[in-house]
Amino acid sequence: MADHAPAVRRRPALRRGLSRQALILVMLIAVAFGTAIYMGVRHPYTTPTAQQPAEPLRMTVIPLSPQGRVPGAADAEYLFAHSPAARFDVGGDGIPLSDPRRTAHFSDSQVVAALSTAKSYIVESSLYPAVLTGGQIRPARVLVDPDQLDQFDQSFEHPAADGRHEPTGWLVRFDPSRAELADRKIRVQGTLQATEIDSSTLEVTADGTFVYALRPTGSGDKAQVSLFTVRRELQFRFDRDDLRMDQAQIVTSYVQAGPLSCAEDSVTYLRPLLAGQTAKAGGPAGTDPFATGSATALCGSLAVGAQPKV
Repeated sequence: MADHAPAVRRRPALRRGLSRQALILVMLIAVAFGTAIYMGVRHPYTTPTAQQPAEPLRMTVIPLSPQGRVPGAADAEYLFAHSPAARFDVGGDGIPLSDPRRTAHFSDSQVVAALSTAKSYIVESSLYPAVLTGGQIRPARVLVDPDQLDQFDQSFEHPAADGRHEPTGWLVRFDPSRAELADRKIRVQGTLQATEIDSSTLEVTADGTFVYALRPTGSGDKAQVSLFTVRRELQFRFDRDDLRMDQAQIVTSYVQAGPLSCAEDSVTYLRPLLAGQTAKAGGPAGTDPFATGSATALCGSLAVGAQPKV
């Protein structure tokens, strides 16, 4: 019996701690859990509640009445050459982008995007022939911040002289039954300036003068041509969503336009006085100080020097 091995086999010593596979599994679970928490706190998408709703557009439209007969000529180029618009550029070239520089919270490219979108809105709402005399509104509408679309649509569906719902505050549009473009080379001189008003908002101020050559609708080349001038001062605001979507919040619109008759309605359409015409007698529509929600009716006198010398 002493020459044989023991009948009992010894067990190997137990390993203390977790096995390698179990340790790897625990680490993977911890990493996945930590990633889920991180993404829940720092996800790359902005929440709608982080953006302030756009303010309603406040607008003022002032007709400018001529002091005599509206001058005219057979040729639009002649009128432009003998008017204050003689040195204006044609179309969008008259609204150069100012030197775009980054701000404290916005990059150069974001400032350029704000200026470019503001200019696009001005071009589509002031220079596009289908908008000016064709009654189209979509080219300008697609550039408006979604929060302002209800106000935009209501302005054209139910125009009102309340400083909020005047189509001529949104864009330049002539009464198609009265006037048509005699020359599509609209003379323009304007400026754009961008500033940061807080860490999440850029503001662009636009100031432009637009001079149109008009003739009576359907008159062909027989009728004389006259000039019509519109001065538009617009203030735009852009949050980061607007910059990404190429849209703008239009905050204020201040318009002076003439020659117009103060006695005629300029809310829905601009109704130009054409070559040889004079302003109708009477002032602007009366203002009721007891009525809430209405804007004061305004009218100005068009300076003689603003008309072409013929």
